[in-house]
Amino acid sequence: MGSGIIPYMSALPHVVILGGGFGGLFAARALKRAPVRVTLLDRHNYHLFQPLLYQVATAALSPGDVASPIRWVLRRQRNVKVLLADVHRIDAAGKRVVLNAAATGDAEEALSYDYLIVATGAAHAYFGHAEWAARAPGLKTLDDALEMRRQVLLAFEAAERETDEARRRRLLTFVLVGAGPTGVELAGALIEIARQSLRQDFRSIKPESARILLLEGGPHVLGAFPQALRDKARAALERLGVEVRTNAVVTVVDADGVKVGDERIAAQTVLWAAGVAASPVVTSLGVPLDRAGRVLSEPTLAVPGYPDVYVVGDVCALQQDGRWLPGVAQVAMQGGAHVARNITRAIRREPPTPFRYRDYGNMAVIGRAAAVVDLGRIQIAGFLAWLMWVFLHVFWLIGFRNRVAVMSEWAWSYFTMQRRIRLITGERLWPKAG
Repeated sequence: MGSGIIPYMSALPHVVILGGGFGGLFAARALKRAPVRVTLLDRHNYHLFQPLLYQVATAALSPGDVASPIRWVLRRQRNVKVLLADVHRIDAAGKRVVLNAAATGDAEEALSYDYLIVATGAAHAYFGHAEWAARAPGLKTLDDALEMRRQVLLAFEAAERETDEARRRRLLTFVLVGAGPTGVELAGALIEIARQSLRQDFRSIKPESARILLLEGGPHVLGAFPQALRDKARAALERLGVEVRTNAVVTVVDADGVKVGDERIAAQTVLWAAGVAASPVVTSLGVPLDRAGRVLSEPTLAVPGYPDVYVVGDVCALQQDGRWLPGVAQVAMQGGAHVARNITRAIRREPPTPFRYRDYGNMAVIGRAAAVVDLGRIQIAGFLAWLMWVFLHVFWLIGFRNRVAVMSEWAWSYFTMQRRIRLITGERLWPKAG
């Protein structure tokens, strides 16, 4: 069967969705039986399960384990057309999106819509220091994860050849900036790589001597969690051997490492997990944005002044019960489905309903068989929390093959303490000299 839109649908209202992440994908699925035709645009041809991206970066999983082609995910939904495209700007007054030139070299294209859902996600934020990006990669895409994995593994390889002790210590020092869930998960995974997975692989160095520093500018690790779980997470990281520093504001990131105040920390590898900013395409809407570049939306998730344009996930700033909704997958999933319902209501000439996020809890994994889970009144840490984390992440993965692959890799890693995906890819072999 072909994948094109059924011809009679051309007269139906056209819904354009920007982004194939959680928000965009759940919106498209929720429109399956709606009297609309849908065009989903994304600059990548895959949906990425971002909560497990750090496991690609730390050699636990392959890229294909955490990503699925968008066309395959939506293959049975005949009212959806998927286009690989990069959005240049949104012309909300003209009800169209302008696309960057295609690979064929054609001029810019414009795609008209009746309803628009903007779910383009977030990019890294370096707090006014864009020059740090080249030295301290963040973690938002598969390319980011592969580059991070490459830098980590190359640091050990370069240390094996290094004879100068000071340079070797620098090569085996890893600095992570930001102690939110991503930073904590990366730190726990890196210490496991050094002390378990690589322990018997080298002859001139002891990988377990690697120094892992987790730097947080605020007063707490996992600032969004209750105090009891923050303390347990920090204690678990320190037991593993991670050096955790709070109130440690990074002021310099350069070729030699980082500076925290007046202290210089020499490090070959610096990884960024400190902040995000909304995708810049929303600036073309010409509406008020918050400090992170997110649209200050209406309660219905509509853009102020444009009731036919909705924002979902990391590009949406909305308060609920006096608190800003967090930039997590569940908010995007629920927001995408809610926007789809409001579009269906609009087609029926019914008023839209305000979005109400249902918080199912928060969780972060720290290391092997260790995690923290916040379910509101119920707070869990340790092995049981880790089991809950495993179950929920496998449950939300797209595709049966991915679930089986991830479970088999995790089982093998749990019992052998090894990470099989230790492949160094890319043309440049050695890390840049500091």
